[in-house]
Amino acid sequence: MYWLYSTLLALAMLVSLPYWLFQMTRHGKYRAGFKERFGRVPERLQASGKPTIWVHAVSVGEVLAVSRLVQDLRSRFTDHQVVISTTTSTGQKLARERFGIENVFYFPLDFAFALRRYIQRVRPKLVIVAETEFWPNFLRLVHASGARIAVVNARISDRSFRGYSSARPLLSKVLSRIDLFLAQTELDRKRLIQIGADPERVHVAGNLKFDISPPQMLPIVASLRSAFQQEDAGPVIVCGSTVDGEEPLLLRAFEIVRGKNPRSVMILAPRQPQRFQAVAALVASLGIPSWKRSLWSGENLAGCVLLLDTIGELASVYSLADVAFVGGSLVEHGGHNILEPAQYGVPVLVGPHYENFREIVNQFRAVDAVRVVGPAELPLTLTDLASDYEQRAALGKRALDAVRSQMGATERTLAALEPLLAMRIDKPTVNLSASGDHRTG
Repeated sequence: MYWLYSTLLALAMLVSLPYWLFQMTRHGKYRAGFKERFGRVPERLQASGKPTIWVHAVSVGEVLAVSRLVQDLRSRFTDHQVVISTTTSTGQKLARERFGIENVFYFPLDFAFALRRYIQRVRPKLVIVAETEFWPNFLRLVHASGARIAVVNARISDRSFRGYSSARPLLSKVLSRIDLFLAQTELDRKRLIQIGADPERVHVAGNLKFDISPPQMLPIVASLRSAFQQEDAGPVIVCGSTVDGEEPLLLRAFEIVRGKNPRSVMILAPRQPQRFQAVAALVASLGIPSWKRSLWSGENLAGCVLLLDTIGELASVYSLADVAFVGGSLVEHGGHNILEPAQYGVPVLVGPHYENFREIVNQFRAVDAVRVVGPAELPLTLTDLASDYEQRAALGKRALDAVRSQMGATERTLAALEPLLAMRIDKPTVNLSASGDHRTG
């Protein structure tokens, strides 16, 4: 099975090579960490001689979700080293800032030759995978090394469930390598069991994202807050993690808001950095005054759009919002995390396509702590909230109360992980040297 999987993975990479080369040359994507992905262990990743906990978090969302967990692992298990891998460059940047560059590296491709080198260097006692990253070779080799494996904050989206269900006969063998699954919700627990996880190993611990600590306030936040106060600018509308097709709808809604509130401000943060220039051109084409965050140096922003063309600032910029819209939800993209603005007591709007955060949004909807709007309702709802302080304050308070009511997943996760760390590491069942185990891929 693993030999066939590795062969198919190699063929898929070969067929898609033109796409990767185009992305690297045109947009600069995937260049960072290229050698690390193919198994070159960076010199900065030094073995400490302590037992190691390896945490894998794919991108920014997962890094944010496990941040509190990583901090608590470090403080509670001081005799262990904690290292973190990510897949995306944005996740890598944030992880380095939060955990130190010497503890962070790019996750290798799921080929045995690349994985073995990291397993040999890191020699993990426990591997913690955030959400659902079921890489067959990775799980097989980590399990064979004698390390324990836990999947935390596990979530099975509607789309993923359909795909996993069709591959259940093969997936069940892959999932058998995992010692512990900690699901976000009861639905996620049931879905994990349905796709092949051992029911005895699957438990509900809640959503780690509810325990996210507010990010450190960056200098840009203080600068913008001071500018808004001096200019009497506002209300401030922060539209975060927007995707293609959403910005025209949001900008037209903002034009209506400006009609009633001429000194209002929109901070617009596209999800993908490669779209910054295209969104800037769209704003200019509509004739709305605007500044790029990278070029702004204190100019008047009343009545303007500020394009947040930087990475890693959105989470703290949400604290400036009078109203926040969380993107990826007006179009069929699955949505993004509404907790980032909600933790500041900011009233939140989201579109109808929030499948990736279904449980969180539905929990908020149950207590009237979020507004779900389609493209037609967006302008009126945004204008009403922008013009009504009391309505904004009440909605924001309910959002903050909803966040606080769901906290505690980190402590439950730590309690569940502790027995795995107490277990003895078994002798590896396969040869992890570069020359060993060629037969299985």
